[in-house]
Amino acid sequence: MATDSTENTTETTDGAEPTVAGLAGRNADLLRFATAGSVDDGKSTLIGRLLLDSKSIFEDQLEAVEATSASKGYDYTDLALLTDGLRSEREQGITIDVAYRYFATPSRKFIIADTPGHVQYTRNMVTGASTADLGLVLVDARQGLTEQSRRHAVILSLLRVPHLVLAVNKMDLVDFSQEVYEKIHAEFTQFATKLNIPDLEVIPISALNGDNVVTRSESMAWYSGPTLMHHLEHVHVASDRDLVDVRFPVQYVVRPKSDQHHDYRGYAGQVAGGVLKPGDEVVVLPSGMTSTIEGIDLFDREVEEAFPPMSVTVRLADDVDVSRGDMIARVKNAPQPSQDIDAMVCWMTTTPLKPRQKLAIKHTTRTARALVKDIQYRLDVNSLHRDQETKELGVNEIGRVQLRTTVPLLCDPYAQNRTTGSFILIDEATGVTVGAGMINSGT
Repeated sequence: MATDSTENTTETTDGAEPTVAGLAGRNADLLRFATAGSVDDGKSTLIGRLLLDSKSIFEDQLEAVEATSASKGYDYTDLALLTDGLRSEREQGITIDVAYRYFATPSRKFIIADTPGHVQYTRNMVTGASTADLGLVLVDARQGLTEQSRRHAVILSLLRVPHLVLAVNKMDLVDFSQEVYEKIHAEFTQFATKLNIPDLEVIPISALNGDNVVTRSESMAWYSGPTLMHHLEHVHVASDRDLVDVRFPVQYVVRPKSDQHHDYRGYAGQVAGGVLKPGDEVVVLPSGMTSTIEGIDLFDREVEEAFPPMSVTVRLADDVDVSRGDMIARVKNAPQPSQDIDAMVCWMTTTPLKPRQKLAIKHTTRTARALVKDIQYRLDVNSLHRDQETKELGVNEIGRVQLRTTVPLLCDPYAQNRTTGSFILIDEATGVTVGAGMINSGT
Protein backbone atom coordinates (compact mmCIF):
# COMPACT_ATOMS: atom_id res chain seq x y z
CA MET A 1 0.00 0.00 0.00
CA ALA A 2 1.28 3.46 -0.88
CA THR A 3 2.24 6.00 1.73
CA ASP A 4 -0.01 8.96 2.37
CA SER A 5 2.42 11.42 0.83
CA THR A 6 3.38 9.75 -2.42
CA GLU A 7 2.21 6.83 -4.46
CA ASN A 8 -1.48 6.30 -4.88
CA THR A 9 -3.66 6.75 -7.91
CA THR A 10 -7.17 6.36 -6.55
CA GLU A 11 -9.70 7.59 -9.05
CA THR A 12 -13.35 8.48 -8.95
CA THR A 13 -15.57 8.41 -11.99
CA ASP A 14 -18.69 10.01 -10.58
CA GLY A 15 -17.42 13.57 -10.84
CA ALA A 16 -16.48 13.85 -7.14
CA GLU A 17 -12.94 14.58 -6.03
CA PRO A 18 -11.24 11.82 -4.05
CA THR A 19 -10.50 12.06 -0.36
CA VAL A 20 -6.72 12.12 -0.33
CA ALA A 21 -5.11 10.94 2.86
CA GLY A 22 -2.27 13.20 3.87
CA LEU A 23 -2.76 15.52 0.89
CA ALA A 24 -3.26 18.54 3.13
CA GLY A 25 -0.02 17.95 5.01
CA ARG A 26 1.33 20.63 7.25
CA ASN A 27 4.02 21.75 4.83
CA ALA A 28 2.48 20.48 1.59
CA ASP A 29 2.40 22.70 -1.45
CA LEU A 30 -0.61 21.60 -3.50
CA LEU A 31 -1.36 22.30 -7.16
CA ARG A 32 -4.70 21.42 -8.73
CA PHE A 33 -4.62 21.31 -12.52
CA ALA A 34 -7.06 20.24 -15.19
CA THR A 35 -6.27 18.82 -18.62
CA ALA A 36 -8.29 19.83 -21.67
CA GLY A 37 -8.12 19.65 -25.43
CA SER A 38 -9.65 17.99 -28.47
CA VAL A 39 -10.42 14.29 -28.71
CA ASP A 40 -7.25 12.21 -29.34
CA ASP A 41 -4.86 15.05 -28.48
CA GLY A 42 -3.33 12.76 -25.85
CA LYS A 43 -4.63 14.02 -22.51
CA SER A 44 -4.98 10.62 -20.88
CA THR A 45 -1.61 9.50 -22.28
CA LEU A 46 0.06 12.60 -20.84
CA ILE A 47 -1.43 11.98 -17.39
CA GLY A 48 -0.25 8.37 -17.61
CA ARG A 49 3.23 9.58 -18.55
CA LEU A 50 3.33 11.98 -15.57
CA LEU A 51 2.25 9.18 -13.23
CA LEU A 52 4.78 6.75 -14.70
CA ASP A 53 7.80 9.04 -14.80
CA SER A 54 7.10 10.40 -11.30
CA LYS A 55 6.91 6.77 -10.06
CA SER A 56 3.35 7.24 -8.84
CA ILE A 57 1.77 4.01 -10.05
CA PHE A 58 1.89 0.52 -8.65
CA GLU A 59 3.87 -2.23 -10.38
CA ASP A 60 0.77 -4.40 -10.82
CA GLN A 61 -1.04 -1.49 -12.49
CA LEU A 62 1.80 -1.02 -14.96
CA GLU A 63 1.96 -4.76 -15.64
CA ALA A 64 -1.78 -4.85 -16.33
CA VAL A 65 -1.53 -1.90 -18.74
CA GLU A 66 1.44 -3.49 -20.52
CA ALA A 67 -0.44 -6.78 -20.85
CA THR A 68 -3.55 -5.05 -22.22
CA SER A 69 -1.45 -3.05 -24.68
CA ALA A 70 0.27 -6.24 -25.89
CA SER A 71 -3.08 -8.04 -26.27
CA LYS A 72 -4.23 -5.24 -28.57
CA GLY A 73 -1.13 -5.66 -30.72
CA TYR A 74 0.47 -2.34 -29.70
CA ASP A 75 4.25 -2.08 -29.86
CA TYR A 76 4.12 0.50 -27.05
CA THR A 77 2.52 0.82 -23.60
CA ASP A 78 -0.88 2.53 -23.86
CA LEU A 79 -0.57 4.90 -20.90
CA ALA A 80 -4.10 6.23 -21.49
CA LEU A 81 -5.38 3.01 -19.88
CA LEU A 82 -4.16 4.34 -16.54
CA THR A 83 -6.76 7.12 -16.57
CA ASP A 84 -9.62 6.03 -18.86
CA GLY A 85 -11.38 4.13 -16.09
CA LEU A 86 -14.86 3.67 -17.54
CA ARG A 87 -15.53 0.68 -19.76
CA SER A 88 -17.13 2.95 -22.37
CA GLU A 89 -14.01 5.14 -22.36
CA ARG A 90 -11.77 2.16 -23.07
CA GLU A 91 -14.06 0.89 -25.80
CA GLN A 92 -14.25 4.25 -27.58
CA GLY A 93 -10.74 5.43 -26.77
CA ILE A 94 -12.00 8.77 -25.40
CA THR A 95 -12.38 10.41 -22.01
CA ILE A 96 -16.02 10.88 -20.96
CA ASP A 97 -16.13 11.52 -17.22
CA VAL A 98 -13.77 13.54 -15.03
CA ALA A 99 -11.13 11.23 -13.56
CA TYR A 100 -9.26 12.59 -10.57
CA ARG A 101 -5.72 11.42 -9.91
CA TYR A 102 -3.06 12.52 -7.52
CA PHE A 103 0.66 12.12 -7.19
CA ALA A 104 3.56 13.82 -5.49
CA THR A 105 7.14 14.85 -6.12
CA PRO A 106 9.63 16.10 -3.52
CA SER A 107 8.64 19.65 -4.45
CA ARG A 108 4.84 19.54 -4.60
CA LYS A 109 1.65 17.48 -4.41
CA PHE A 110 -0.80 17.41 -7.30
CA ILE A 111 -4.47 16.74 -7.96
CA ILE A 112 -5.17 16.17 -11.65
CA ALA A 113 -8.61 16.45 -13.20
CA ASP A 114 -8.50 14.57 -16.51
CA THR A 115 -11.45 16.21 -18.29
CA PRO A 116 -13.16 15.10 -21.52
CA GLY A 117 -12.42 16.74 -24.84
CA HIS A 118 -15.63 16.02 -26.75
CA VAL A 119 -18.03 18.94 -27.18
CA GLN A 120 -20.97 17.03 -25.68
CA TYR A 121 -19.05 16.69 -22.39
CA THR A 122 -18.28 20.39 -21.98
CA ARG A 123 -20.21 20.38 -18.69
CA ASN A 124 -17.84 17.72 -17.33
CA MET A 125 -14.90 19.86 -18.33
CA VAL A 126 -16.40 22.86 -16.48
CA THR A 127 -16.82 20.70 -13.37
CA GLY A 128 -13.24 19.44 -13.45
CA ALA A 129 -11.68 22.86 -14.08
CA SER A 130 -13.78 24.85 -11.59
CA THR A 131 -11.30 24.33 -8.74
CA ALA A 132 -8.11 24.22 -10.81
CA ASP A 133 -5.11 26.48 -10.20
CA LEU A 134 -3.77 25.69 -13.67
CA GLY A 135 -5.29 24.62 -16.97
CA LEU A 136 -3.32 22.32 -19.28
CA VAL A 137 -4.59 22.49 -22.87
CA LEU A 138 -3.17 19.94 -25.30
CA VAL A 139 -3.04 20.32 -29.05
CA ASP A 140 -1.94 17.79 -31.63
CA ALA A 141 1.12 19.21 -33.42
CA ARG A 142 -0.17 17.72 -36.69
CA GLN A 143 -3.60 19.37 -36.39
CA GLY A 144 -2.67 22.68 -34.77
CA LEU A 145 -5.33 24.68 -32.95
CA THR A 146 -8.84 23.31 -33.38
CA GLU A 147 -12.25 24.70 -32.51
CA GLN A 148 -12.32 22.52 -29.41
CA SER A 149 -8.88 23.76 -28.29
CA ARG A 150 -10.15 27.33 -28.48
CA ARG A 151 -13.37 26.34 -26.72
CA HIS A 152 -11.48 24.92 -23.77
CA ALA A 153 -9.19 27.95 -23.55
CA VAL A 154 -12.27 30.20 -23.44
CA ILE A 155 -13.89 28.09 -20.72
CA LEU A 156 -10.70 28.15 -18.64
CA SER A 157 -10.66 31.92 -19.05
CA LEU A 158 -14.31 32.22 -17.97
CA LEU A 159 -13.55 30.05 -14.95
CA ARG A 160 -10.70 32.44 -14.08
CA VAL A 161 -8.10 29.68 -13.97
CA PRO A 162 -5.04 31.88 -13.34
CA HIS A 163 -2.37 29.81 -15.11
CA LEU A 164 -2.54 28.17 -18.53
CA VAL A 165 -0.11 25.80 -20.23
CA LEU A 166 -0.44 25.00 -23.92
CA ALA A 167 1.24 21.63 -24.47
CA VAL A 168 2.00 21.03 -28.14
CA ASN A 169 1.84 17.23 -28.12
CA LYS A 170 2.94 14.54 -30.59
CA MET A 171 6.00 16.50 -31.67
CA ASP A 172 7.58 13.15 -32.60
CA LEU A 173 5.03 12.85 -35.43
CA VAL A 174 6.16 16.14 -37.03
CA ASP A 175 9.89 15.31 -36.71
CA PHE A 176 10.23 17.65 -33.71
CA SER A 177 9.84 20.62 -36.05
CA GLN A 178 10.58 24.01 -34.51
CA GLU A 179 8.64 25.66 -37.33
CA VAL A 180 5.46 23.74 -36.45
CA TYR A 181 5.86 24.66 -32.78
CA GLU A 182 6.48 28.33 -33.52
CA LYS A 183 3.41 28.52 -35.77
CA ILE A 184 1.10 27.05 -33.10
CA HIS A 185 2.73 29.22 -30.42
CA ALA A 186 2.11 32.40 -32.39
CA GLU A 187 -1.46 31.46 -33.32
CA PHE A 188 -2.47 30.64 -29.75
CA THR A 189 -0.74 33.68 -28.29
CA GLN A 190 -2.71 35.85 -30.71
CA PHE A 191 -5.96 34.13 -29.71
CA ALA A 192 -5.15 34.45 -25.98
CA THR A 193 -5.04 38.25 -26.22
CA LYS A 194 -8.87 38.16 -26.45
CA LEU A 195 -9.12 36.20 -23.19
CA ASN A 196 -8.39 36.76 -19.53
CA ILE A 197 -5.24 34.65 -19.20
CA PRO A 198 -2.74 36.21 -16.75
CA ASP A 199 -0.02 33.57 -17.20
CA LEU A 200 0.65 31.51 -20.34
CA GLU A 201 3.40 28.95 -21.04
CA VAL A 202 3.76 27.00 -24.33
CA ILE A 203 5.72 23.72 -24.15
CA PRO A 204 6.46 21.23 -26.98
CA ILE A 205 6.15 17.61 -25.80
CA SER A 206 5.70 13.99 -26.80
CA ALA A 207 3.56 12.33 -24.13
CA LEU A 208 4.03 8.89 -25.65
CA ASN A 209 7.84 9.04 -25.57
CA GLY A 210 8.20 11.39 -22.60
CA ASP A 211 10.00 14.23 -24.42
CA ASN A 212 9.92 17.44 -22.31
CA VAL A 213 7.36 15.92 -19.92
CA VAL A 214 9.62 15.07 -16.98
CA THR A 215 12.99 14.94 -18.71
CA ARG A 216 14.31 17.35 -21.31
CA SER A 217 14.16 16.18 -24.91
CA GLU A 218 17.41 15.73 -26.81
CA SER A 219 15.39 15.85 -30.03
CA MET A 220 14.29 19.45 -29.39
CA ALA A 221 17.56 21.17 -28.54
CA TRP A 222 16.09 24.34 -30.04
CA TYR A 223 13.64 24.61 -27.12
CA SER A 224 15.12 26.39 -24.09
CA GLY A 225 12.06 26.63 -21.85
CA PRO A 226 11.10 24.43 -18.89
CA THR A 227 9.87 20.85 -19.07
CA LEU A 228 6.22 20.36 -18.19
CA MET A 229 6.98 18.83 -14.81
CA HIS A 230 9.44 21.59 -13.91
CA HIS A 231 6.81 24.21 -14.71
CA LEU A 232 4.14 22.38 -12.69
CA GLU A 233 6.50 22.11 -9.72
CA HIS A 234 7.49 25.77 -9.74
CA VAL A 235 4.47 27.78 -10.91
CA HIS A 236 3.52 30.15 -8.08
CA VAL A 237 -0.13 29.80 -7.00
CA ALA A 238 -0.21 31.03 -3.39
CA SER A 239 -0.84 34.64 -4.41
CA ASP A 240 -3.73 33.64 -6.69
CA ARG A 241 -6.04 33.23 -3.70
CA ASP A 242 -7.79 36.19 -2.06
CA LEU A 243 -5.81 36.79 1.12
CA VAL A 244 -7.37 40.20 1.84
CA ASP A 245 -11.14 39.72 2.14
CA VAL A 246 -11.94 37.37 5.04
CA ARG A 247 -14.66 34.90 4.07
CA PHE A 248 -15.46 31.87 6.27
CA PRO A 249 -18.72 30.09 5.35
CA VAL A 250 -19.88 28.02 8.32
CA GLN A 251 -20.48 24.40 7.42
CA TYR A 252 -21.11 22.79 10.79
CA VAL A 253 -21.47 23.76 14.46
CA VAL A 254 -19.17 21.60 16.61
CA ARG A 255 -20.62 20.78 20.05
CA PRO A 256 -18.96 17.68 21.57
CA LYS A 257 -21.11 15.74 24.03
CA SER A 258 -18.22 14.42 26.13
CA ASP A 259 -17.78 15.65 29.71
CA GLN A 260 -14.25 16.75 28.87
CA HIS A 261 -15.40 19.18 26.17
CA HIS A 262 -18.95 20.04 27.24
CA ASP A 263 -18.22 23.79 27.06
CA TYR A 264 -16.64 23.60 23.58
CA ARG A 265 -18.47 25.43 20.78
CA GLY A 266 -16.79 25.87 17.43
CA TYR A 267 -17.76 26.62 13.84
CA ALA A 268 -16.26 24.37 11.20
CA GLY A 269 -15.72 25.20 7.55
CA GLN A 270 -13.19 25.93 4.83
CA VAL A 271 -11.57 29.36 4.63
CA ALA A 272 -12.69 30.92 1.36
CA GLY A 273 -10.70 34.14 1.62
CA GLY A 274 -8.44 36.28 3.79
CA VAL A 275 -6.42 35.35 6.86
CA LEU A 276 -8.05 34.55 10.21
CA LYS A 277 -6.15 35.03 13.48
CA PRO A 278 -7.08 34.83 17.16
CA GLY A 279 -8.04 38.27 18.45
CA ASP A 280 -9.49 39.46 15.13
CA GLU A 281 -12.80 41.30 15.38
CA VAL A 282 -15.36 39.63 13.12
CA VAL A 283 -19.00 39.88 12.16
CA VAL A 284 -21.40 36.99 11.67
CA LEU A 285 -23.66 37.39 8.65
CA PRO A 286 -26.54 37.73 8.00
CA SER A 287 -27.33 38.48 11.68
CA GLY A 288 -24.71 41.24 11.96
CA MET A 289 -23.59 40.12 15.45
CA THR A 290 -19.95 40.91 16.21
CA SER A 291 -17.35 39.08 18.28
CA THR A 292 -13.65 38.27 18.31
CA ILE A 293 -11.88 35.05 17.38
CA GLU A 294 -10.87 33.20 20.54
CA GLY A 295 -9.03 30.37 18.81
CA ILE A 296 -8.62 28.37 15.59
CA ASP A 297 -8.40 24.57 15.72
CA LEU A 298 -7.34 21.87 13.29
CA PHE A 299 -8.28 18.28 14.03
CA ASP A 300 -5.26 17.72 16.24
CA ARG A 301 -3.98 21.12 17.33
CA GLU A 302 -4.59 24.85 17.63
CA VAL A 303 -3.10 27.15 14.98
CA GLU A 304 -2.14 30.80 14.99
CA GLU A 305 -3.72 31.62 11.63
CA ALA A 306 -5.92 30.14 8.92
CA PHE A 307 -5.98 30.94 5.21
CA PRO A 308 -7.43 29.46 1.99
CA PRO A 309 -8.00 26.60 1.45
CA MET A 310 -7.56 25.39 5.05
CA SER A 311 -10.45 23.56 6.75
CA VAL A 312 -10.58 24.64 10.39
CA THR A 313 -12.86 25.16 13.38
CA VAL A 314 -13.19 28.75 14.61
CA ARG A 315 -14.05 29.53 18.23
CA LEU A 316 -15.57 32.92 19.09
CA ALA A 317 -15.24 34.79 22.38
CA ASP A 318 -18.99 35.43 22.65
CA ASP A 319 -22.01 33.11 22.51
CA VAL A 320 -23.60 34.42 19.33
CA ASP A 321 -26.15 32.66 17.15
CA VAL A 322 -24.22 30.99 14.34
CA SER A 323 -25.49 28.16 12.14
CA ARG A 324 -24.76 26.42 8.84
CA GLY A 325 -25.02 28.86 5.95
CA ASP A 326 -23.82 31.85 7.95
CA MET A 327 -20.54 33.57 7.11
CA ILE A 328 -17.83 35.00 9.33
CA ALA A 329 -16.09 38.09 7.90
CA ARG A 330 -14.21 41.19 8.98
CA VAL A 331 -16.39 43.95 10.42
CA LYS A 332 -15.22 46.60 7.96
CA ASN A 333 -14.83 44.31 4.97
CA ALA A 334 -17.94 42.16 4.77
CA PRO A 335 -19.78 41.03 1.63
CA GLN A 336 -23.05 42.76 0.82
CA PRO A 337 -26.11 40.47 1.02
CA SER A 338 -27.55 40.12 -2.49
CA GLN A 339 -30.84 38.74 -3.77
CA ASP A 340 -30.55 39.89 -7.39
CA ILE A 341 -27.68 37.97 -8.96
CA ASP A 342 -26.10 38.64 -12.35
CA ALA A 343 -24.07 35.61 -13.41
CA MET A 344 -22.63 33.54 -16.23
CA VAL A 345 -24.26 30.09 -16.14
CA CYS A 346 -23.15 26.84 -17.75
CA TRP A 347 -26.27 24.72 -18.29
CA MET A 348 -25.74 20.98 -17.77
CA THR A 349 -28.97 19.16 -18.61
CA THR A 350 -30.99 18.42 -21.73
CA THR A 351 -34.07 20.30 -20.48
CA PRO A 352 -33.40 23.96 -21.47
CA LEU A 353 -33.07 26.80 -18.98
CA LYS A 354 -35.86 29.33 -19.53
CA PRO A 355 -37.04 32.59 -17.92
CA ARG A 356 -39.46 32.22 -14.98
CA GLN A 357 -37.97 28.83 -14.16
CA LYS A 358 -37.63 28.03 -10.44
CA LEU A 359 -34.61 26.17 -9.11
CA ALA A 360 -32.72 25.53 -5.90
CA ILE A 361 -29.41 27.37 -5.59
CA LYS A 362 -26.45 26.34 -3.43
CA HIS A 363 -23.90 29.05 -2.69
CA THR A 364 -21.01 28.14 -0.37
CA THR A 365 -22.85 26.42 2.51
CA ARG A 366 -26.20 28.19 2.06
CA THR A 367 -29.12 26.77 0.08
CA ALA A 368 -32.06 28.84 -1.18
CA ARG A 369 -34.53 28.97 -4.04
CA ALA A 370 -34.02 31.06 -7.15
CA LEU A 371 -36.17 32.43 -9.97
CA VAL A 372 -34.70 32.95 -13.44
CA LYS A 373 -35.63 36.56 -14.21
CA ASP A 374 -33.98 36.86 -17.61
CA ILE A 375 -31.46 35.34 -20.01
CA GLN A 376 -29.51 38.28 -21.44
CA TYR A 377 -27.46 36.40 -24.02
CA ARG A 378 -25.91 33.08 -24.97
CA LEU A 379 -22.15 33.12 -25.41
CA ASP A 380 -20.67 31.30 -28.39
CA VAL A 381 -17.47 30.01 -26.80
CA ASN A 382 -15.91 29.44 -30.22
CA SER A 383 -16.31 32.96 -31.61
CA LEU A 384 -17.12 34.85 -28.34
CA HIS A 385 -20.25 36.16 -30.11
CA ARG A 386 -23.12 37.16 -27.79
CA ASP A 387 -26.48 35.97 -29.06
CA GLN A 388 -28.90 38.42 -27.44
CA GLU A 389 -31.91 36.96 -29.27
CA THR A 390 -31.79 33.66 -27.41
CA LYS A 391 -34.71 32.77 -25.13
CA GLU A 392 -33.16 29.71 -23.49
CA LEU A 393 -29.91 27.87 -22.74
CA GLY A 394 -29.44 24.30 -23.95
CA VAL A 395 -27.19 21.60 -22.59
CA ASN A 396 -23.48 22.59 -22.47
CA GLU A 397 -24.33 26.21 -23.39
CA ILE A 398 -23.09 29.22 -21.42
CA GLY A 399 -25.02 32.45 -21.04
CA ARG A 400 -25.55 35.53 -18.90
CA VAL A 401 -28.50 35.07 -16.56
CA GLN A 402 -30.37 37.24 -14.06
CA LEU A 403 -31.55 35.45 -10.90
CA ARG A 404 -33.68 36.45 -7.93
CA THR A 405 -33.15 34.44 -4.73
CA THR A 406 -35.55 33.91 -1.84
CA VAL A 407 -32.90 34.85 0.74
CA PRO A 408 -29.86 37.11 0.38
CA LEU A 409 -26.61 35.43 -0.65
CA LEU A 410 -23.32 36.56 0.89
CA CYS A 411 -21.42 36.69 -2.38
CA ASP A 412 -18.52 38.39 -4.12
CA PRO A 413 -17.78 38.81 -7.83
CA TYR A 414 -16.24 35.62 -9.24
CA ALA A 415 -13.26 37.67 -10.47
CA GLN A 416 -12.54 38.54 -6.83
CA ASN A 417 -13.19 35.21 -5.14
CA ARG A 418 -13.84 31.96 -7.02
CA THR A 419 -15.46 30.33 -3.96
CA THR A 420 -17.89 33.02 -2.80
CA GLY A 421 -18.43 34.06 -6.43
CA SER A 422 -19.75 30.68 -7.63
CA PHE A 423 -22.85 28.58 -7.15
CA ILE A 424 -24.69 25.56 -8.49
CA LEU A 425 -28.31 25.25 -9.60
CA ILE A 426 -30.32 22.19 -8.59
CA ASP A 427 -33.56 20.71 -9.91
CA GLU A 428 -35.76 20.61 -6.83
CA ALA A 429 -37.79 17.65 -8.08
CA THR A 430 -34.85 15.33 -8.77
CA GLY A 431 -32.01 16.81 -6.71
CA VAL A 432 -29.80 16.79 -9.82
CA THR A 433 -27.26 19.58 -10.39
CA VAL A 434 -28.39 21.27 -13.61
CA GLY A 435 -26.19 24.37 -13.79
CA ALA A 436 -23.03 26.06 -12.52
CA GLY A 437 -22.75 29.82 -12.17
CA MET A 438 -20.07 32.50 -11.89
CA ILE A 439 -21.28 35.73 -10.31
CA ASN A 440 -20.64 39.02 -12.08
CA SER A 441 -22.37 41.15 -9.45
CA GLY A 442 -25.16 41.12 -6.88
CA THR A 443 -27.51 43.72 -5.44
